[in-house]
Amino acid sequence: MKRIMSNRRAFAIIENFPRSRVLVVGDIMADHFIWGKVSRISPEAPVPVVEVKKDYFMLGGSANVQNNIFAMGGRVHLAGVVGSDETGRRLQTEFRSRGVDTEGIVVETGRPTTLKTRIVAHGQQVVRFDREERKPIQAKSIRKILSYIESLRDDLGALVISDYSKGVVTRPLLEGIRKVIAGRPIFTCVDPKQRDFSVYQGFDIITPNHYEAGHAAGEEMQNGQDHIRVGMKLLQQYDFRALLMTRGEEGMSLFEKDGRIRHTVFPTQAREVFDVTGAGDTVIGVLALSLAAGASFREAAYLANHAAGIVVGKAGTATVTREELRGAL
Repeated sequence: MKRIMSNRRAFAIIENFPRSRVLVVGDIMADHFIWGKVSRISPEAPVPVVEVKKDYFMLGGSANVQNNIFAMGGRVHLAGVVGSDETGRRLQTEFRSRGVDTEGIVVETGRPTTLKTRIVAHGQQVVRFDREERKPIQAKSIRKILSYIESLRDDLGALVISDYSKGVVTRPLLEGIRKVIAGRPIFTCVDPKQRDFSVYQGFDIITPNHYEAGHAAGEEMQNGQDHIRVGMKLLQQYDFRALLMTRGEEGMSLFEKDGRIRHTVFPTQAREVFDVTGAGDTVIGVLALSLAAGASFREAAYLANHAAGIVVGKAGTATVTREELRGAL
C-alpha cells in the first residue's frame, strides 16, 4: 500500500495540535467501571457474586471525545446537557479540573445525567446498567447551546457532532448549527447514531462503523467487498464531502468526493485488542483535531487510525497522547 504521508508531515500536523481549536457538541455521559473477581455463586439466586476491588469514574460519550482532544494537547470546548444530579456535578468538577470551559454545558432540572455502569470481573464485563433519558432536550437548552457556538465560531477549526441518541443531537439543533457556522471555514465531523443520515446532511465528514453504515444504506454487508458498495452509496446519496467507515479488525475505509468517489483503505494498527470501549470517540477526536491542524481527510484518517490502534490496547474508556501517537508512526 502506498504510504499516505511521511513522518515529517505527520509530526508537523501533530505539532500544530496545541494551536488548533475544536468544539464538541453532543451527548455528555459518564462511564463507571467497577472491577472485581468472582469466586462463588450467590445462594440467593443463580448469579455470580463480584467481590469489588476498585472502581473508576471516567468521561464518556461526547465528554470522552473532548477528553481525547484534551489529551492530544488541542484547545477544546464542550457543549451539551447534564442533569442537576450528583453525576452531573461530578462531571462539571472533572471538566473544571482540566481547565475546560463549562459555559456550553446546560443543566436541565429533572433530567438525569447519562451514566453507564459496567461490572468487570477477570477482564470480562459481567453486566452493564444505564441511567439515562432519551427524550429530546428542551428548546431553551438548544438555544443556549447555539448561543455558545455562536460565541466561538470565529475561532474554531473544527466542530464535532457526537451523537449517542440520548436526546441532545436533534434535527432542530443540527439545523441551528448549520445556520450559526454558515460561511465559516470550520470542518464539521459527525459520529452518527441515527439510522436516517439525512439529519446530518451538509456536514463535511461522517464516521459510522460498518453496522451503522449498513443500516443507513438499508443493506447487509455479508462479504469483504460489501463495505465499498455501501460507502459509495451513502456518499452519493447524502451531501457529505467524505465518509470514514470504521471496520473493527479490518481497519478503516475512507470515501471522498473528488470529482469521483475515491476509496482509501487503512489496515488496523492494533497490536492487541484489550477493550474497544470509546475507540470511536478517539477516532473522531483525533480526526477533527487533525483537520483543524491543517490535515487533509486522508492524512487525518491516517492519524486517527493509528490512534485507534493504541487506544484499543488499553482498559476502559482511554485516551492517547501526542507522544504515543508519534511513537506509533
